[in-house]
Amino acid sequence: MQVTEQLRPRARKVKILATLGPASSKPDMIKKLMIAGADAFRINMSHGDQKSKAKLVDAIRDLEKELKRPTTIVFDLQGPKLRVGSFEGGSAVLEKGAKVVLDQKNEPGNAKRMELPHPELFAAIGPGDRLLIDDGKIRLKAIECSDTSITAEVVVGGTVSNNKGVNVPDVVVPIPALTEKDRSDLQFALEQNADWIALSFVQRPEDVAEARSLIGEKALLMAKIEKPAAIDRLVDIIALADGVMVARGDLGVEMPPEEVPPLQNRIVACARQFGKPVVVATQMLESMITSPTPTRAEVSDVATAIYDGADAVMLSAESAAGKYPIEAVAMMDRIATSVERDPVYSSRIHFTETQLESTIADALSGSARQIAGTVNAKTMVVFSKSGSTARRIARERPPVPILAMSPSQTTSRRMGLMWGVHSVHSRDVSAFEEMVGKAKRMALRHHLATGGDRIVIMAGIPFGTAGSTNVLHVVRLVGDELERHTTPE
Repeated sequence: MQVTEQLRPRARKVKILATLGPASSKPDMIKKLMIAGADAFRINMSHGDQKSKAKLVDAIRDLEKELKRPTTIVFDLQGPKLRVGSFEGGSAVLEKGAKVVLDQKNEPGNAKRMELPHPELFAAIGPGDRLLIDDGKIRLKAIECSDTSITAEVVVGGTVSNNKGVNVPDVVVPIPALTEKDRSDLQFALEQNADWIALSFVQRPEDVAEARSLIGEKALLMAKIEKPAAIDRLVDIIALADGVMVARGDLGVEMPPEEVPPLQNRIVACARQFGKPVVVATQMLESMITSPTPTRAEVSDVATAIYDGADAVMLSAESAAGKYPIEAVAMMDRIATSVERDPVYSSRIHFTETQLESTIADALSGSARQIAGTVNAKTMVVFSKSGSTARRIARERPPVPILAMSPSQTTSRRMGLMWGVHSVHSRDVSAFEEMVGKAKRMALRHHLATGGDRIVIMAGIPFGTAGSTNVLHVVRLVGDELERHTTPE
């Protein structure tokens, strides 16, 4: 099959965000992932250097030109990493019920004491608070605390080795979300014209506000929800961010695993109410790191996120370091397509009620969804300079694809994580008749409608003014619309 055939608008509305890494760093592999179904790419700043990341960006942008599809790039900042120090012989065995002291001495640890090189933690942790080491494999409970040491009981024992990570789920860690490394990586990402910045270790709205002050309008900001403290301030955090990621890996370490599914549903619903893209991430097809097929439980997990109404689902190690990155993307594509064909899918994604604001743009967005269903339209065509109109319509989860055209290449790229949106970078229009003609031609050109179909058009007059959506128009296509127009758009 020809590449141009593969890169027609997807037969699904939910987006696939694929992480790039050692298994997917070559341009030919990235191209195969795009053809298999990847709509956006995540660049993880926790691994590798900036020079290697710049090569990934160059490869994506070259493919974007070749395949003529705006492509979203998400830079994921590492965030603070809390770790224990080193151990005599490289490791120590902690016995259940034993006592262990954590202090700030820069000395190799053993079964009775270990270094915790984070002074700010000693003032925050109190008796009864938990310390989880190595993704929760080792569990400690603080008994006595001072400004220089913490005496803890081993609740779940095992072998702990050098520099393993530490999670402290019971406290708000007095550490900013942005480290010096993050600030350097953020500056680099902005220089690379990142479309989205994913902010790790978000605990408070202030963390989002700090990142926003550094980013400005240069990129959109995604808050990763991975800390219990963030759940307590969820509404305020989502209000400040442009989108959110349900980072289930760390969330599942710091909270009982049985609490993660309802939290995932809650986060997705909250983001939906705000009309902001929400990505469900981590361990979605984990077994495909080493196996060409997923487990039935993993397939069900992906399907659940889609039924919940997520804008995008994400692959991590499956596409970054696994043996079967193409198969993982293709599998996620098939799962999403199958779910969206389910007759109950439409009603399921509308379990979350979205409250329209008292604006013309919101009123028209709500009406457009109803009209599209009533007149059996095949697509909705949106002229959107900033992307806000496309985002509003995507929030309503219409029954048809959204063809979003923008004169801004930046906007076209950023819309790659919006549910149901097929973005096109195209010259702006200046008159009503031109708008209608162009909407018809582009719907035909992108195979979203054929002769005789109805389409719903939304735009703002005067044209070229962001935030001026005030036109809702329904037209029927004529079969030769495309043949009668040969000028590049």
